[in-house]
Amino acid sequence: MGERLFLRLEDDPLHGPESAVPAGTLRALAVSAALRGHVSHLMLYRETFADGHEMRERVLPDGAVRLVFNFGDAPSAGRCDGLAVEAIGASAAPAVVRMRGKVEGLSVTLRPGAAACLLGLPAGEIGGGAVHLDALWRGEGSALLERMAEAPGDAQRVALLHAALLYRLRGSRIAGNDIATHAARLIAASDGRLPLRDVAAAVGVGERRLQQLFHAHVGLSPRAWSRLARMHGCLRTLRQRPAPDWADLALEGGFYDQSHLVNEFRALCGVTPTEFLGRTVSVSSKTGG
Repeated sequence: MGERLFLRLEDDPLHGPESAVPAGTLRALAVSAALRGHVSHLMLYRETFADGHEMRERVLPDGAVRLVFNFGDAPSAGRCDGLAVEAIGASAAPAVVRMRGKVEGLSVTLRPGAAACLLGLPAGEIGGGAVHLDALWRGEGSALLERMAEAPGDAQRVALLHAALLYRLRGSRIAGNDIATHAARLIAASDGRLPLRDVAAAVGVGERRLQQLFHAHVGLSPRAWSRLARMHGCLRTLRQRPAPDWADLALEGGFYDQSHLVNEFRALCGVTPTEFLGRTVSVSSKTGG
């Protein structure tokens, strides 16, 4: 059984250069103008594994809530088999996904602040788990998946998905939250270094109210979102500086010291910084020649 990395940061079109996904496996699809305020990324994936072969993919967290529609053999994470159609909650921990057979589907990445109005419940109630979409959409998730599976091509599948999401938005009793969205963007833009009291003041709420809004509309606490943003800033720096002085990198990135950086790397990525670089160098050498 092999294992590969998958990482996608907000400004990556498909995935980051660290990812070992074969060329042609993923394709980014256009998001309709009416959904761009709620959906940040729409991705099609197709990959077939030889009989008996299983691939483990370590997916580094980006803190997003996702909707996933599987048309082939659904991947599975942890101890649970993958669901055919599911909402995956925001997480600040890596997930190891097991894939075998024919893996095919669509993944919808929601923007911070958009999950509650599309799912019909606070984003934090899903936590880092997965919920069958039928439980949230009263059976409409499986019906949509069936229509999409029977569609003659990818364009028709995407059109059905767009129509279903717009229908959910128009009928939602929960509005998106501009305060949570703005606060999440402020934290991300500062690579997690803006103190939360300053974030709360900038959006005009108290810190306790900020925590409540993040639970409802982002699915993570403001502190967890900040930790991820700081780690993402570190990962972007590593793309430009693949042989860093770790002590300097830690201080520049807003960590207390090198030990703090290593501990956060292990907690959020599941590997140490040295192990991460070892994997990415190995990936680059295999795909670069």
